[in-house]
Amino acid sequence: VNTVRLLGWILTGLGGLAVLATVLPIIPSNEAAIRIWDFPRLQIAALLATVLVATPFVISARSGRAFSFVAVLVAALAWQVHAIWPYTPISQIEAKAVASCEPASQISLLVANVRVENRDAGPLLALVKGVNPDLVLLVETDSRWNRQLEPLKRTYSFVISHPQENGYGMHLFSRYELIKPEVRFLVENDVPSVETGLRLPSGARINLYGLHPRPPPLQDTAPRDAELLLVGEEVRKESTPSIVAGDLNDVAWSRTSSLFQEVSGLLDPRIGRGLYATFNADWPLLRWPLDHVFFAESFWLLDMAVLEDIGSDHFPFFVAVCHDKTAVGLQDEPRPESFDLKAADEIIEEGLE
Repeated sequence: VNTVRLLGWILTGLGGLAVLATVLPIIPSNEAAIRIWDFPRLQIAALLATVLVATPFVISARSGRAFSFVAVLVAALAWQVHAIWPYTPISQIEAKAVASCEPASQISLLVANVRVENRDAGPLLALVKGVNPDLVLLVETDSRWNRQLEPLKRTYSFVISHPQENGYGMHLFSRYELIKPEVRFLVENDVPSVETGLRLPSGARINLYGLHPRPPPLQDTAPRDAELLLVGEEVRKESTPSIVAGDLNDVAWSRTSSLFQEVSGLLDPRIGRGLYATFNADWPLLRWPLDHVFFAESFWLLDMAVLEDIGSDHFPFFVAVCHDKTAVGLQDEPRPESFDLKAADEIIEEGLE
């Protein structure tokens, strides 16, 4: 009896923690201790489901405490499933795919956080050679990485190099002509981003934004959210089709990512296909999608994949798209949430303070 009672208390404690982790992200706050719980929704849902299944074997179903406990668990699990649902293969696809594309209109992009502490560039260089993308966006590159990436310049004629020793360096390698490339510091003076036009072989011009804002729990999320939404508003005002990519240090299902999609109008190819988790490569049971590629509705999806380990705590993320103006109006546009442009402006102002 004592053992059953002890198990009951343990189960209640685990369920209570999972419910708390579910409720915290609902609070409208930028505090890192709150927003960090946006990330492990799948893991929290799994814990809630486990506790829910085990409860009848440990806690008497005839007690009012058990009924209330189960009701709270069900509500929390439903909320977590609701958040994750769009990023499952059984949800409606947002970015439509095509099987083929004119070569001159194809763009393939490999995004990788190399991890500044990772000193072996060999696996990354071999991966780039094997995958052969048109664009390579790398973050967390320092001066040592800058030297080790020199071989890529033999393949890629256009390069943006901005190494930094603080873990926020950034490199872009491109086969396509870069138009007015710029390294920018949108919110924090030691966190760069890149913005450039690209000239495709078809003659079409597109815009590319590369981002890597600071994550929670290193600081609150106001600067990260502001940087993402600043770019979202730029994209919204642009007539040129855009791609936004990088390690955004935010999960696809967060309120900021939803607002970014609403403001920018860009598509998330994960929606209707799967999580495509890229972090943490070292923790098999704790992984979530932190590396992203969003694109305008004038692109069809050709391919998307999480690639092999390169010695980083992130897996590289690969996306190939086809630029086609006829795709406009045929995609499933981002679903509006309870956000508006005023909300975005308020978040930007808070992040810039």
